[in-house]
Amino acid sequence: MGTLFVIATPIGNLSDIGARALETLRSVDLIACEDTRHTGNLLNHFGIRKPLESYHDFNEEARARELVQKMAEGINVGLVSDAGTPAISDPGYRLVHFCREQNLPVIAIPGPCAAIAALSVSGIASNEFFFVGFLPSKKTARLEKLQSLRAFACTLIFYEAPHRIAETLEDLQGILSDRKVCVSREITKIHEEHAYGLLSQVRTQVPAIGEFVIVVEGAPAAEPAPIDLTGLSRQQALKAIAGHLGIPRRQLYDLLMKQDQ
Repeated sequence: MGTLFVIATPIGNLSDIGARALETLRSVDLIACEDTRHTGNLLNHFGIRKPLESYHDFNEEARARELVQKMAEGINVGLVSDAGTPAISDPGYRLVHFCREQNLPVIAIPGPCAAIAALSVSGIASNEFFFVGFLPSKKTARLEKLQSLRAFACTLIFYEAPHRIAETLEDLQGILSDRKVCVSREITKIHEEHAYGLLSQVRTQVPAIGEFVIVVEGAPAAEPAPIDLTGLSRQQALKAIAGHLGIPRRQLYDLLMKQDQ
């Protein structure tokens, strides 16, 4: 049986393509891609000649089934998107899913990813993050989505198009409050820029040109609610405080005794 190779390609600078990605593009039998002209230009730049099949949002399910059938017959397929890693806010999920369902081999050829690149240079916590991708284009749905993310303590990562960047940044500030943000534009390209600061500051600095990645800090830790100990006995107060702290009452008592010594 054939193998599906999920191949990351440059998000701007062609020099970012990996040696293994080039080797794989040269070795597969055909390449499934979003735009045959765009991928054709990439392949021509590196002197690669391969059959191309369009695979995009509008034909994804039907074309995925066709490609799975070809792989079942022994054809090796390379999957690419117009930029970055396939299936990450790009077509690819259904093809990978069908391959898994049919027990066909799937191999990742890792490389550029705009979300990870932006996060790495954002100056915002990267130990835990939530990749949202593109927010809904309709304002009501977008605001509802942001409301659902409001309490997330981890860093949030969004993609956005130039014609919606101003409105999206306004909505982010309105729903998430005035948090730290890093807006990256045209990553790896000639006009790469990064605007860092509070949302209220950055909103005025971002031109509506190019492709954007927005990295927003997570929600601040909530302050614990005060405990009302009025009228409680010593034992009742210890029990209430221990429960609030999530520790056994005896452990709290021992800690207090040590403080008195």
